Amino acid sequence: MSMMAKGSREIPAETVRVARAAFPRGSLAIRVLSEFRDRLVAADAGRRMLDGILVAAREKGLLKTAGRARTDSTHVLSAARELCRLELVAETLRAALNALAQAAPDWLVGVAEPDWFRHYATRAEDSRFPKARAKRDEVGLRIGRDGMRLLQAVFAPDAPREVPALPQVEVLRQVWVQQFHLIEGEVARRDPKDRPPGAMRLVTPHDVEARGSVKRDTFWDGYKVHLTETCEEGVPNLITNVATTLATVPDDRMAAVVHAAPATRDCLPGEHWVDSGYATAAQIVAARADHGLALHGPVLGNTSAQAGSTNGYGQDAFTIDWDRKQVTCPGGHASMTWNDRLSQQGLPVIRVRFSATDCRPCPARDERINSPAAPRRELRLRRHDEHHALREARTEQQTDEWKNRYKIRAGVEGTISQGVHRCDLRRSRYKGLAKTSLQHQLTGAAINLARIDAHLTDTPRARTRTSHFAALRPADQPANGAKQQGPN
Repeated sequence: MSMMAKGSREIPAETVRVARAAFPRGSLAIRVLSEFRDRLVAADAGRRMLDGILVAAREKGLLKTAGRARTDSTHVLSAARELCRLELVAETLRAALNALAQAAPDWLVGVAEPDWFRHYATRAEDSRFPKARAKRDEVGLRIGRDGMRLLQAVFAPDAPREVPALPQVEVLRQVWVQQFHLIEGEVARRDPKDRPPGAMRLVTPHDVEARGSVKRDTFWDGYKVHLTETCEEGVPNLITNVATTLATVPDDRMAAVVHAAPATRDCLPGEHWVDSGYATAAQIVAARADHGLALHGPVLGNTSAQAGSTNGYGQDAFTIDWDRKQVTCPGGHASMTWNDRLSQQGLPVIRVRFSATDCRPCPARDERINSPAAPRRELRLRRHDEHHALREARTEQQTDEWKNRYKIRAGVEGTISQGVHRCDLRRSRYKGLAKTSLQHQLTGAAINLARIDAHLTDTPRARTRTSHFAALRPADQPANGAKQQGPN
């Protein structure tokens, strides 16, 4: 058997055989591409390409600054397959055994139990775990005991020096700490409430940066991407920032991030339209103070029991003297204490307390006290600037003018749809946050090029598709699954 290299002499069959043994089909190309992507990540090539397109667009008058922009996020599935708990622990142990088999084969042969070769020689997805709950629990404990024995051997004094430093061994250690513990010397499964939060919890040994998260009815393992785009008339809507995060990072932590990056490119808008996840009192104030822009998004309403009650007294019923650090209740009584502190989430909060002597005889006590068993009324206030920003936003968002202006934000959902259908935005092609971020930055650059081309060639935007049946809907019939008001 032989093969011909184009423009060269025949390659000996033995050379071909050795090459194929060293590099199975496709592995060389995969390795070369992987190393190429590593170089792209190291050079921040995705960001540089996106920036280069924006610079060229600005020079041609296709990118306006100090206008309007909008942002939204969507979930991104990890490149690694989603695993159930049994698959997670079995795959983690199998990956560690494979790494040890390469690094210290002779040592591992002396450590491995005979039945390990039967249980962990193949992928967990190829195993047939029992369906009965009791049997599955037994399998989970057996895997837990095997992993614990392996970790004890790895960290024993007589183990090879390079063994504990293997990345797969560290992943095994972390997963076992998160999933198991010792009770009187016996390995036991951790209760779900005793496991670390999602931001720390590993979900697969094959992508250690992927995290499990949930948003409404969507559950996924992977990441999250935030897209910011311009929305001005007469020019294409261009993506000015792409930010990829772990799946567990909440949107309210990202407003400052999606403002800081465009600021370095001179792409900051004057108005930024977002959904309720981004618009908090702190972020509205920070956007105005740090960048001079107006952050618009539905802020959460007052959810206190008094605000929701017909006869209750919410915070708006109290008079706040910020200079004197004192609050006066509707009955005319002044607060006793004013304490600046941090909340459990690490956010600044002001805790105000009234006197129990004033609150007990108050005729409106039930409407003003947080709980019937509480002896006094307590208030938790935001800082002065955040308090006023929140009140102003709540008042403004009740107007028809603001509601009509807010409709501009919905367009970013079309951008996410374009990214999903054209570039498979919601599925990571690679493992790890860095390469997933590279993919998303290149996706943003590709969408910008497509939009610039459509603008220069006068390609009309696609119309909203309406099915023939939907077109028959009467004007007074609600659409999109809206609830109808039934008969009384």
